Amino acid sequence: MPVFQVHIKEGAFTSEEKRGLADAMNLALHEAMDTPMDDRYVVISEHKEDEFFIHPTFPNMKRTDKRMLVQVMFGDSRTLEQKRKLAQLVTRYAMEKAGVGEDDVSMLMVPLPLENMSFGRGILATDNGLSMPWARKS
Repeated sequence: MPVFQVHIKEGAFTSEEKRGLADAMNLALHEAMDTPMDDRYVVISEHKEDEFFIHPTFPNMKRTDKRMLVQVMFGDSRTLEQKRKLAQLVTRYAMEKAGVGEDDVSMLMVPLPLENMSFGRGILATDNGLSMPWARKS
């Protein structure tokens, strides 16, 4: 149950571009971490100019008004290679589907034990009876 939180500047994206961002996150996750396409939890939050501070050039970047902060929480069994691939694919698909620049995507990845997640019904992910082979350590 990876969850994306995408923080963007208010008014910088059209509704279509925001849907494109959500699609980009989902596709990148599926390809990088082999999650089912239906495992889609994406929240996009817009922030006013006086609430959104991402420096346009630090460190040696050229960010546009479409700069964003992407935070994704996922199970702690993910490998370094999967994380690298996810960062690359999130950036590539955000460029393709929402017209952002290569430097516009800043990303934080937060691994969590599955016992700290619930799909719903008050049942922990570890107790839900799903095999979830994409989330298990090998």
